[in-house]
Amino acid sequence: MKKKGKKIGSFAKRLTWGIALTQLVVMALASYLIYKVTKGFIQDEEIDLYKSELKIDHQNIRRVLSEVSVATTNSVPEIEENLGQPDKMYAIMERIVKQNPHIRSCGISFVADYYSQKGRWYCPYAVKGDSGQIEKRIIGNADNDYLKAAWFAEALKADSSYWSKPFFDSTDSVPLVARMVPIHDKRGRTVAIMGADLSLNWFRGTVVRSDINGQPVNVYVSNQSDIDDNSDDDGGVSWNDTKWRFVTFNFIIDKDGTFVAHPDSNNVVKGNYFERAKETNDTIDDYVGRQMVAGKFGTYKDAMGSPMHFEFFDSGGLNVYLFYEPIEGTDWSIGLATPRLMIEGAGVFMGTVMLILIALGLLATRIVGRIIIKRATKPLKKLADSANEVAKGNFKAPLPRIKHNDEIRLLRDSFEGMQHSLTEYVEELKTTTASKAAIENELKVAHDIQMSMLPKTFPPYPERDDIDIYGMLTPAKDVGGDLFDFYIRDEQLFFCIGDVSGKGVPASLVMAVTRSLFRNISTHVAAPDQIAIALNNALAESNDKGMFVTAFVGVLDLATGCLHYCNAGHAAPLLLNNAVVELPCDPNLPLGVMPGWTFTPQQTTITPQTTIFLYTDGLNEAEDSIHAQFGLQRVTEMATSLLAEGLNKPAAIINKMTDAVLAFEGESGLSDDLTMLAIKYTKDNGTK
Repeated sequence: MKKKGKKIGSFAKRLTWGIALTQLVVMALASYLIYKVTKGFIQDEEIDLYKSELKIDHQNIRRVLSEVSVATTNSVPEIEENLGQPDKMYAIMERIVKQNPHIRSCGISFVADYYSQKGRWYCPYAVKGDSGQIEKRIIGNADNDYLKAAWFAEALKADSSYWSKPFFDSTDSVPLVARMVPIHDKRGRTVAIMGADLSLNWFRGTVVRSDINGQPVNVYVSNQSDIDDNSDDDGGVSWNDTKWRFVTFNFIIDKDGTFVAHPDSNNVVKGNYFERAKETNDTIDDYVGRQMVAGKFGTYKDAMGSPMHFEFFDSGGLNVYLFYEPIEGTDWSIGLATPRLMIEGAGVFMGTVMLILIALGLLATRIVGRIIIKRATKPLKKLADSANEVAKGNFKAPLPRIKHNDEIRLLRDSFEGMQHSLTEYVEELKTTTASKAAIENELKVAHDIQMSMLPKTFPPYPERDDIDIYGMLTPAKDVGGDLFDFYIRDEQLFFCIGDVSGKGVPASLVMAVTRSLFRNISTHVAAPDQIAIALNNALAESNDKGMFVTAFVGVLDLATGCLHYCNAGHAAPLLLNNAVVELPCDPNLPLGVMPGWTFTPQQTTITPQTTIFLYTDGLNEAEDSIHAQFGLQRVTEMATSLLAEGLNKPAAIINKMTDAVLAFEGESGLSDDLTMLAIKYTKDNGTK
């Protein structure tokens, strides 16, 4: 007769008392009903309150801007009436600054040689010092040529009053914005621009740490005295009422997203809304920013049109409601951010109170249920203690003895088997993880170092109108062997592009050495062939691994367009103007192959609006999934197509070429480092 096994009892049957489940259902139901009833009403009231706060702040700002605008506009007739008395302009500037507490400084910048007896530049200027004393100055000379400044040309062209973009004063310490007002002579010609500077330090912010609902957050206050005695800021705009300022804050951005005002002074002018928005995981704050710079009113809403909260970069991790509206007469927009807890907190509080009352009513039942559950789960508590020891790394921790032959006994036996398996697995994992982490960390550091050596600011010379440059390097691995570099010395553009044989860490080391050698050698040597000779001899020395570098070195005279160049086994650059042609290049050995090799110099003249397009073989030898190459013909056709579409700027050429290569390679990914450098010669040799 077959022996029957012991019957396994059910642990679940010993918990037939459904006390915990009943409590959970009752409390959840009550919480939901209370929340739904109170949330809508209280939230609408709070939203209206904060919208009113925003409008008050808006009006305060408009008042300051209006006072400055009126002061400057009212002074125009007097200035135009006394244009024949240049020395009287000082007194007018001094009076404007003295009579208007919001104006930090004021000056009149006259067009070139307007007063021949005063010289080419004449700009009477008055500024209010920290002590309140007004100092009169005259600014404008060969070193500080406001006649060539972009703001002066823009103001002359506008020929109407407007607020300038935010900027810093000459000491780079005080953020300012200027009211630009044109001055006309009796013939109606614009002869000067008056600028009244308004300090953007309206809100000298202090960042303090606070705690909201158990979560530490950043809180902005007007000044430190607000923390102590709630005293008002001296002379600034009252951004927030005392009872709100500890949990809400305002900011102002212009049409580009630059912070015109912010409670944290480090963000004013230097910070940008859209750059800060990248700190969050979603794109809602980006959308709200676009609405603000577009001059919209309102707040972020859901599909039903109800205001919604979202993650905001300046709220210490709390979700906020953001209200915004444009500031009349400017291209600015003001926003007010309020944590979600301030809008919905009242409803949550009321719901919590009701839940506490419900919990007290169910307490007696809970006590009885707790006794039963505690007795039934006592073996689980012992097993949990053993599990905690295992979690701390003690895989040999003893397991409890279980009397009942039920699910807990099966769980204990399974845990014992897992205990042995974990011991072996963790030892293996420690060794593998340590090795992998070390390699990944070293490669990341190497990648960061390598990319930091290359030019990364584009456009690199925004002040020049004779050259436009854009470059890009995309390594196939964490680190690569491609390089490019450029700089201007003595009105000559020195540039190079190169490709080290091989990939990975060895190639990246040779790349770093080659780039440093190019900078050092070209500082003293101007001829590309001599630069190549010096590079070749330096790389060939002790080249035990037989690595080499294909390179193209060029020196472009920015005054004449004359290009001196030398090619060292590299792909010939393309010249893009009315058509796409390949620059003639003599064959030479790559750098580092043979010491003492004589590289041949070449030269040509680059006509205005011509783009020199340089690349490594990661472009033309890029492969798709069936190993077909992108090819030089496809590169040329792509460049020709871009010219036909009018996309002849370096950045557009490289970005479109990159998109084409990535689309061609598809899921196969980069097989080699991809590097491109485009140099457009934009100087008009027909004008001075």
